[in-house]
Amino acid sequence: MAEHGSPSERLYATLRAAILHGVFVPEQPLKPQELASAEKVSLAVARETLLRLVGEGLAARLPNRGFAVPAVDAGRWQQIAEARAVTEPAMLRLSVERGGVDWEVRVRATHHHLARTPFREPGGTYVSDEWSEAHRQFHRALLEGCDNPVLLDGFDRLWTASELARRWSGALVPERDGVKEHAALEEAALNRDAERATDLLAQHVLHTARNLTVRGD
Repeated sequence: MAEHGSPSERLYATLRAAILHGVFVPEQPLKPQELASAEKVSLAVARETLLRLVGEGLAARLPNRGFAVPAVDAGRWQQIAEARAVTEPAMLRLSVERGGVDWEVRVRATHHHLARTPFREPGGTYVSDEWSEAHRQFHRALLEGCDNPVLLDGFDRLWTASELARRWSGALVPERDGVKEHAALEEAALNRDAERATDLLAQHVLHTARNLTVRGD
């Protein structure tokens, strides 16, 4: 556990990392009292932390049954993917139309960084934190040319909510050629080919949810 910050922030960082790194498996109960005792925090802090994770899509609140890690095939992943597949291609179209040279430079730079960041840590099973952050930066850069802070705020929320699904998808379907998908996205966007770029992005977003449906059964 990190040494600095409030008890709530320390527990949040510890539990978030454990869920993302597969320490807790899908549908495993997350019991506030057990977490409070193990991490030496109050029950109120444990519950507050779990509710925060629910808001980020990293935990599920179960009626009358407390909290748990979400299920791999939870319908919510499909709903989030559908929302992203509707909004993000529209944002990318605006970026292609409005984005200037600074936008092109950022898309190129973030893709370069992503392409050179290892997908997993050496010997690891789950996606590395470094790759996940580089991935987020590239996707956000593609959309920042839309020049609409309201749409970008929506992207940020949906991205956070879908982070666990991306991690699981990468673990379940390691043969997916994400490098090729991202290179094609960059090329289409910077060639100002709005039709191809938006089609590629919609397919890219929906692919993750499909992987969970197929492999999570």
